Amino acid sequence: MKFYSGYFLVTELLLAVELLIGIYLHDDFVRPYGGDFLVVILLYCFIMSFVEIPVIKAAMGVLVFSYAIEISQYFHLVKLLGLGHSHIALLILGNSFSFTDLWCYTLGIVLVLSVEKIRTGRKMSLN
Repeated sequence: MKFYSGYFLVTELLLAVELLIGIYLHDDFVRPYGGDFLVVILLYCFIMSFVEIPVIKAAMGVLVFSYAIEISQYFHLVKLLGLGHSHIALLILGNSFSFTDLWCYTLGIVLVLSVEKIRTGRKMSLN
């Protein structure tokens, strides 16, 4: 385990943007799509702030996690767990499935991989 301040700074920045979007933006584009696009980047940067793992593993882990959360919404996991009244559970797990969200997550990870490829100039690998 090692601390990477650059990734952590981006994490903090993205968290601030996500909070601003969540609190102040109530539109039909940035909030539903921009927030989903940015959240996977935020999660990736958070993980990379503390763990030294290959870019591909971190990015794919975040993508699979995000897909799992979205799929749990399809099956109404929050209600099945009896947490439908919990604002925090609804905020974290969500409550409505959307294929578009899966695309937003995927595009966010594509951006992560592209930036990492440009930043490092190395071939991406699993080790």
